[in-house]
Order: sequence, then C-alpha cells, then structure tokens
Amino acid sequence: MIYVELPPAIAASQQRLPFYLSMEEHLARNYGGEYFVMWQVLPTVIYGRNQDVRAEVNIPFCIDNNIQFYRRKSGGGCVYADRNNIMTALISSSTEVEATFAKYCRRVAATLRELGLDAEANGRNDIVIGSRKVSGNAFHHLPGRSIVHGTMLYDTDPATMQKALTPSSEKLAAKGVSSVRSHITTIREHLPHLDIEEFKDFLRSRLSDSTMTLTDDDVAEIRRIEAPYHDPAWLYGTTSAQRRHGRVRIEGCGEFSPEIITDADGIIKSVKLTGDFFPLADIDSGLLRHLRGVALTPEALAEALSGIDAGEIISGLSNEQLITLLISDNHGRD
Repeated sequence: MIYVELPPAIAASQQRLPFYLSMEEHLARNYGGEYFVMWQVLPTVIYGRNQDVRAEVNIPFCIDNNIQFYRRKSGGGCVYADRNNIMTALISSSTEVEATFAKYCRRVAATLRELGLDAEANGRNDIVIGSRKVSGNAFHHLPGRSIVHGTMLYDTDPATMQKALTPSSEKLAAKGVSSVRSHITTIREHLPHLDIEEFKDFLRSRLSDSTMTLTDDDVAEIRRIEAPYHDPAWLYGTTSAQRRHGRVRIEGCGEFSPEIITDADGIIKSVKLTGDFFPLADIDSGLLRHLRGVALTPEALAEALSGIDAGEIISGLSNEQLITLLISDNHGRD
C-alpha cells in the first residue's frame, strides 16, 4: 500500500478538512492501486452525509470557539477532530464495500494490538480499546473504488468534544453510556510515553510499504473538488417546515430521522431520511423516489418497494424495517 504525501509547500500550511476529503476522492477517481493517508486539522466537527447538522452539532458553541464544521460525503455519525486527533483513510479498488470496510477496521485494530493495546473492531464502524471508542470510521463508495476513512484519538479535550457534539440520548443509550466523555478513550491514556509523531510513524510503517508525493497539478484538481464542500446548501442542507419524526435507532443500521409530507388523502408528496446510517448508493434515486405518490400504508409501501432491496441502498436495512420506520408515528399532513 502506498502512503501519500503532499508537496512540501502545501504540507507546511494548515488545510481545512474539505481539502483532505477531496484529496481522498481525487486519489480514488484518478489513481489505481491502494493508498493510505493521514492528516490533522484544527478543531473541526465532521458530520455524515445524511445527518441534520442542527441536531448533531452545537453550532453556537462551535462558532464561539472557532471550531469549524463540515459535512462529508460518506455516511455515518458525527465526530470531533483537532490537532491531537489523527485522521486516516484507505483508498482501494473494491465492489464489496462492507467487506473492505470491515477489513480495514480489523487491520487498524491489529496494528494497535502490536503496541500492546486491547483493541478490537466493534459494531458497524468503531475500533475500541476495552469497551471505549478510540476510532470511528465511515466509507464512501465510488464506481469500482472505496474510501474508508476515520478518526484516531491520540489525545483530545473531552470537555470540548462533548460540548461541540449533540448526540441523541437514544444513541448513547444504545451504546450503554451516559455521555460522550465516558464513551471514548485515547492512545495517550494507554501509552503516555509515545508521542504523536512516533505514533504516526508506527501507523505509516505498518499500513504502507512505499511513498508517493502529489504534484501541483494534483493539488489544483483537489482544490476544484473541494469548492462545493463550502457551499452553505451542502453544509446546512434544507429543513422542511412540515412535521419531522423523532429519532429512531435500528440495531445494526444506525439512527434515522424520517421526514414525510403527505397530502390530505395520505399520499406521500416527499420523504427524506437523515441519520448516521451508511448509504451504499444514492438514497433518493435508488429508494425514496419510488415512494413519492404512494399511499402511506404498509401494503402500498410494500408494493412500491417490490423488486427493490433496501439493504443494497442502506447498509443493514430491510424493506420491512424501512416500512415500519415510515409508518411507526402519526403522520402530519399539509
């Protein structure tokens, strides 16, 4: 696997998170083979493609404390990163997204065990030491290529993290914890004499076997990919003025907040899903568009989804679970 470095002038300056996410995408789209990258950012909250920023991020606190926040193109949940947090990514050729995801998490966990840590890949996307999370990961699938990326908590300020994130009580309860602080651990907590640069060198030596430096032309293309990340429409999304469901957690899939608008006859006019689930394909074109114009009843929804496998669109989700999710609350009508 090839470790990717930036040109010295770019590496010496502090880039915002979207630059690095765009670097991953550039590598996936324009280079074959397997690549491993690491970087660090100034304090930043990163939320998943389908999450509602207003529900997941303490926006006033972030603004007051110069904490940036950005939406990524991968699914999954909300994480906090700063200069004591190492961001990692694997770019590879794969059509088996979930297998690639699981393999990467197991490989990182095995690397941590080489340091004597009791590390395991746990659940959908976490790496834990003991029972506490040290790394959270997500994936972004492109045609024939997969990006698995995540955080590695070398050290962090848990008080700032807890104030910047606003996870639901349901999510914390599902993980058996009462707060963000009690749910995490750090490398430094277990290995206080290993500094962050030594730790990065160790990861690089175990997860890559050669090095490639990007060119100025690469950087120019990365800047082009980066621009839409700063668009307010992408950062904030749109919020319906109609009634919104509460959050529902489906074991093995994640957390969902459906928004449904029906007409006076109970026919679906629009439907939207936000949450920390993992999309495997475009949700709207692959799934939700088939529900518009359909009566909001189990029978009509099942017929509309006939021939469609929801699990091929959203990881781990069955058609039956989707239907239950959509009809499990009293629906408002406009």
